[in-house]
Amino acid sequence: MDGTLTVAAHDFPAIRNALGINDTGGIIEAIDSLPEKEAKQKHRQLSEIEIDYAEHSKEQPGAGQLLAFLSEREIKLGILTRNSVQNAIITLKECNLKHFFSNQDILGRDSAAPKPSPDGINMLLRNWDVDPYSAVMVGDYKYDLEAGRKAETATIYVDVNEEYLWSDLADLHVSHLDQIIDSLKNS
Repeated sequence: MDGTLTVAAHDFPAIRNALGINDTGGIIEAIDSLPEKEAKQKHRQLSEIEIDYAEHSKEQPGAGQLLAFLSEREIKLGILTRNSVQNAIITLKECNLKHFFSNQDILGRDSAAPKPSPDGINMLLRNWDVDPYSAVMVGDYKYDLEAGRKAETATIYVDVNEEYLWSDLADLHVSHLDQIIDSLKNS
């Protein structure tokens, strides 16, 4: 969602600083490694920070057109985010993209093990009764692509900055969401 359907705005170093996390790895994993009482407090604090980002979300150029194109073809759409479901819904509403997704198809870190685990993708595929070989994971970060690989779906790397950091994990590499539509029209 963030960085794929919405413009990436999260300042992860600032979030780590606000939470008092010195680890450069995953924020969720760092919080989960803390004693239970402290972890609960940090998760609440993280949720508050994320809600602020959600309330200021902007649609990634081409996101509405891509989702409309897929919806018109009755392609099942889901969200798998390391954020909370509440945060995802606020973000999607802020960007006027929520109507493309049913609530049960929006999974967050409390719905399944966070990416790079494939658990969320596998849950969606089971709920939809869809084979992984006919599904695609679209994302802008290595965790998205790793989750897709582990779930045995195809992967599309949305790399708006054209940094090519994780192209080796992707079946298709795009710098703009319109390129996904073009690829589907030409296949």
